[in-house]
Amino acid sequence: MVSANQEMVVYCFDTLVAHYISEQAPPPAFDEGQHPLFVTWKKAVNGGEPRLRGCIGTLEARCLINGLKDYALTSYSRKIQAGMCKLLCGLGVPIETSRLHYKPDIAFGVVYDLSACLRDTNLWFVISVISRSALRDRRFPPIQAKELPNLECTVSVLTDYETGLHHLDWEIGKHGIIIEFTDPDYNLRRSATYLPEVAAHEGWTKIETIDSLMRKAGYNGPITEPLRKRIRLTRYQSTIFTMHYSEYASYVKRIRGEAPAVVGTKPSNH
Repeated sequence: MVSANQEMVVYCFDTLVAHYISEQAPPPAFDEGQHPLFVTWKKAVNGGEPRLRGCIGTLEARCLINGLKDYALTSYSRKIQAGMCKLLCGLGVPIETSRLHYKPDIAFGVVYDLSACLRDTNLWFVISVISRSALRDRRFPPIQAKELPNLECTVSVLTDYETGLHHLDWEIGKHGIIIEFTDPDYNLRRSATYLPEVAAHEGWTKIETIDSLMRKAGYNGPITEPLRKRIRLTRYQSTIFTMHYSEYASYVKRIRGEAPAVVGTKPSNH
């Protein structure tokens, strides 16, 4: 099983740094894998609690996109730019399947299903695409080079997808959940997800989590117990690895002989 690790986060930072200096990122130092993943960027200023700066990923490992491996990075990035891939812990819109090989699903805009890429293409390619796309999250201004010293990056690799018996068949703090249900007012299929850490962090009960997800999916009608019981629930787990930019700079200096140098950032003292 592939687990989130230091090398994956290093490659995310490498991708950002390469973007700013208009060079190719160094080759990744981790093996190929076949798992959905998320990349989360947070920013901490003056010792404060890190705040979200961007979050994006691939979720639906069970949905296939034929031929994704044939996309070149340039054309694929253009598709992502057009769709504005973004995902924040399950903020959702109705599920639809498009003949254009992307899936509006569980997000403000378009979330591309990269699971086929995870099967058919190197995992580093997926992380590269996701890291670049985080720069284009319309909820935030683009990440600037001067922000690098204040950034931390988390890679979450999602595993162990299971179909729940009912909407409460999951454990807080252990499982992330995907819910799918039909909006009775509009006869639309809606879906949303929370990563495993969300419910525990918010202090929610299972019912509160489910109700929050239904709202995040775009449902504005009354939430009743019969409607909850019609939810299709998928649960999953994750492994995560987090690294601050200062740790990344120290790693690069130790392994490659010199710290990353980006115009607009202060040299690392590590």
